[in-house]
Amino acid sequence: MLYLIPTPIGNLEDITLRALRILKEVNVIYAEDTRTTRFLLDHYEIKTPLRSFHAHNEHNLAEKIADEIGAGMEVGLVSDAGTPGISDPGFLLVRACVQKNIPVTCLPGATAFVPVLVASGLPTDTFHFDGFLPHKKGRQTRLRYLATLPHTFILYESPFRLIKCLEELASVCGEDRLACVGREISKKFEEIKTASLADLKQHFSQKEVKGEIVVVVSGLPNPKNAK
Repeated sequence: MLYLIPTPIGNLEDITLRALRILKEVNVIYAEDTRTTRFLLDHYEIKTPLRSFHAHNEHNLAEKIADEIGAGMEVGLVSDAGTPGISDPGFLLVRACVQKNIPVTCLPGATAFVPVLVASGLPTDTFHFDGFLPHKKGRQTRLRYLATLPHTFILYESPFRLIKCLEELASVCGEDRLACVGREISKKFEEIKTASLADLKQHFSQKEVKGEIVVVVSGLPNPKNAK
């Protein structure tokens, strides 16, 4: 069995009892960053062997790990924070296991965008998750497409690119488009702020921004009348 195990995105208490049990029971844990995961495991006194699985080696390791599971190993996969496979390594390994008819189970747990979306006050009945935008090629094309969506859309962004991202969104969506920025989710200095894109840019330009950023943007109003 391959177990996809969500880990806390901030507060170390945000992990399920089942996740802790599985982390103890599997033969090996593959982690995006072994140093980050070691801190979590040490906190809960978990001694399971730890190996590295990240964006730079997943293409080479996916088939090998799938074969290990096929030979009888119980394997857990974690990312630095949140659910593996959501803007983090995991898809290639899951695909390899599915192709080999190896059982895969994903435990429910932390994902950064869900708390921000729900707390934003923006519509949640239909939404589009786009993750991290391309840094260069295709970025503007993607932004222009997202601006036309009639429903809420969600992005991940680094704190170093947040202001640029808000400027670009304001350019394609209009400065008055309602949006929400969430940061430091579940941590001491958590902040979730909903306002126009113009006001969000002004607000976050006046402070040092840390942590992974979630940006939620409302859909295009009256899309049938848009040119």
